[in-house]
Amino acid sequence: MQQQWWHKSVIYQIYPRSFNDSNNDGIGDIKGIIQKLDYLKELGIEVIWLSPIYESPNVDNGYDISDYYSILPEYGTMDDMNKLLLESHQREIKIIMDLVVNHTSDQHPWFIEAKKSKDNPYRNYYIWRDPMNGQEPNELDSNFGGSAWEYDESTNQYYLHLYSKQQPDLNWENETMRISIWEMMNFWIDKGISGFRMDVIDLIGKNPDKQIKENGPKLHDYLQEMYINTFGKHDLLTVGETWGATTENAKLYSDPKRKELNMVFQFEHMNLDKIPGKRRWDLKKLELVELKQVLSKWQYALGQEGWNSLFWNNHDLPRIVSRWGNDGEYRVKSAKMLATLLHGMKGTPYVYQGEEIGMTNAVFDSIDDYIDIETRNVYKERIKDGFSEEEIMKSLYMKARDNARTPMQWSDEPNAGFSKGKPWMKVNPNYTYINVKNALEDEDSVFYHYQKLIDMRKNNNLIVYGTYNLLEPDNENIYAYERILENEKLLIVCNFYEVEKKFYYPVTEYTKARILLSNYNNSGLDISNIRLRPYEAIIYQISEGKSDK
Repeated sequence: MQQQWWHKSVIYQIYPRSFNDSNNDGIGDIKGIIQKLDYLKELGIEVIWLSPIYESPNVDNGYDISDYYSILPEYGTMDDMNKLLLESHQREIKIIMDLVVNHTSDQHPWFIEAKKSKDNPYRNYYIWRDPMNGQEPNELDSNFGGSAWEYDESTNQYYLHLYSKQQPDLNWENETMRISIWEMMNFWIDKGISGFRMDVIDLIGKNPDKQIKENGPKLHDYLQEMYINTFGKHDLLTVGETWGATTENAKLYSDPKRKELNMVFQFEHMNLDKIPGKRRWDLKKLELVELKQVLSKWQYALGQEGWNSLFWNNHDLPRIVSRWGNDGEYRVKSAKMLATLLHGMKGTPYVYQGEEIGMTNAVFDSIDDYIDIETRNVYKERIKDGFSEEEIMKSLYMKARDNARTPMQWSDEPNAGFSKGKPWMKVNPNYTYINVKNALEDEDSVFYHYQKLIDMRKNNNLIVYGTYNLLEPDNENIYAYERILENEKLLIVCNFYEVEKKFYYPVTEYTKARILLSNYNNSGLDISNIRLRPYEAIIYQISEGKSDK
């Protein structure tokens, strides 16, 4: 496999609205990010993924863009963006931007023009259909609930929106529209960004008439065309958000020979705690054996033909330590265990802001505390469907997107040191003890465990390129696997629960082991009989040989 700069990188996602507020208006901003670049440098971060900062009405937290070429004023100016790029590059940190091209805001000039008449030059930038018997063209659903079609009285047609009705879908069959997208992407590339995270990119090939949302017939044609006209001319990082990805079509996206993307976010593992066939709000207990099956399937499938993205968290997902760890007594230990399990695998790891200090889900008392449009819609639907308030609030605590969006917890000062003004969203009350200041002062904190994992990837080709081998696939408590490169071997052993368990690794009289990293200070060296305490996670370096010569 040809080595790439992003193989050894760990990417840090910033959700600007909640990261750091420099002017005390309660909203995070670009200058606030600049103020924290040295913190990210200390963590070891070399790439920042910046969630949308474009001009937007903010119906969907910036994923409804009204001007791809402008910065939302509450985040700052284009001069601020230029300075962020300059200051980042001075610290050898690259910036990748969120690319949202499945849809725009309904306030984008293209859509404003498109609504004027059926023969407007921008009409076919979007997807319009005549009514069917006075109703919606078909039964296609929005991912935010309800119909995916919205009626426009002025032209007596419906337009498609796979998300909010304020987010009309772009018509990728229109070549003129695609050229407009290439021009916009090249504008940002020329400005000095280092790549794109592509929002719901597997939807751009949709066929609404056949009710096909994901992986439509022309999807990969569009991506190859995008490659030729934009980032393919440069050494950039590209990752696609693909909720409908399988191991087979992930190879289509990420096999270098196909000239599409570097990697995709697949979400198969993140759907394991929902009841099959239902929505993610319908909860079931995670089974570790299933998690091993899914993660291992992706490790094996993309071993030589693609590249994995490794993640537990992002702006759409709840905090992993609350979801699959233990955010009470074992918060620190379980946060480190989950980090060890993921960062030991083959692929590019992503860290979501606050994950590196073990931030947790927020306990909100009322639906009024939730801001996210999807959450509010689901609450209304479930009340109407007869769910109890207690049931709904429990599922929101576990799965609501707002869990990831509470302000970053910098210190125990008011508002977690995020802002001296009233934050745009409630701060998690546990900021008084879970915060960056405390983490930096505690050499045993989650922060320093992440720092060590990040450093290990930069300096150990075995972590980056070693093959993956799952051990004891049916073990219901322990996730153990090897990484192997030529004559070198790592053993990663993680106790996923708070019950003590033993793990036995086959050894010979010549087997030697040393601990590279553990989340306990006194982990055992006898790998033939390892006693794993609650949430214990250990990375061993294994060697075989009759002598040390």
